[in-house]
Amino acid sequence: MKLGGPARWLAEAASKDDAQELYKFATDKNIPFLIIGQGSNIVWRDEGFAGLIIVNKILGREVLSDDSSGVTIRVGAGENWDEVVGRAVDNGWSGIEFLSKIPGTAGAAPVQNIGAYGAELSETLVEVEAYDTQTDSFGSILNEACQFSYRNSRFKSKDKNRFMITGIILRLKKSLPEPPFYESLTKYFEEHGVTNYTPTSVREAVTAIRAVKLPDPSVVANNGSFFTNPFVNKEHFEKLKESYPDIKGWPTPEGKVKLAAGWLVEQAGFKGIHDQDTGMATWQDQALVLVNEHGRKTADLLAFKQKVVFKVDELFGVVLEQEPELLP
Repeated sequence: MKLGGPARWLAEAASKDDAQELYKFATDKNIPFLIIGQGSNIVWRDEGFAGLIIVNKILGREVLSDDSSGVTIRVGAGENWDEVVGRAVDNGWSGIEFLSKIPGTAGAAPVQNIGAYGAELSETLVEVEAYDTQTDSFGSILNEACQFSYRNSRFKSKDKNRFMITGIILRLKKSLPEPPFYESLTKYFEEHGVTNYTPTSVREAVTAIRAVKLPDPSVVANNGSFFTNPFVNKEHFEKLKESYPDIKGWPTPEGKVKLAAGWLVEQAGFKGIHDQDTGMATWQDQALVLVNEHGRKTADLLAFKQKVVFKVDELFGVVLEQEPELLP
């Protein structure tokens, strides 16, 4: 968002040894520290950070196994995520093509359990390789132990800042993606006459859709989707449907209904809004994206965010939750 204060120190970890050395430096000097990838899903506080930012730059790509059904690959945590997806698609491997064009690094992907267009990283991730600061050792954490949920994991919640992820292992398929697809993907395929579903055609569709809905953060200051899709109980959803027949909801196995946060924000009157008080706006093609046009402080962003949250709550009785993390 091009907002927030400075950090006192910053260092890059290009290897496992670097990661361990930087952690020990911070603890020996009693310096607070944070571990980041590209920072694309972070909102920095105006006060800055009087500690050490460790930027994960651990690279590497390796095929661990290859058989008739698929491949198992190891990816360094500092690798650009979309380049990982692109390489997999070029090789004809499926499973992560739906996660194309998500900014950030491979190591950050399991923290957020990134997801898009009906797919989540947890569906292909085998294990996470990490340095455990509690035990001062390197090890692996299997998928089941990552405690994945919607846009969440143990790395983001109860064990936040405990592990420095050094790599991830994914299991990808050699089979083709099969319908049914997410609604916007289905619409794209129909409009463009696509009937041959391959990792390449899915990646091309996702890329085209995201190019319209999500501005490039290197050109337009934004964090991508600013709010997570909220969940309500069935009774709440049915009541909303009486007043808003066009509202869409997706039932979950837990008995909840997932709502589209972007639709709620748009219905609340915030699509394409340019707020002169804060310098913030919502993207013209996707109300879920908050854009910094001329704001100078994180406080401006949070003030605008609160306007959106208040109005959505007032209309729908739903409290939106911020997706990018507010740090430190």
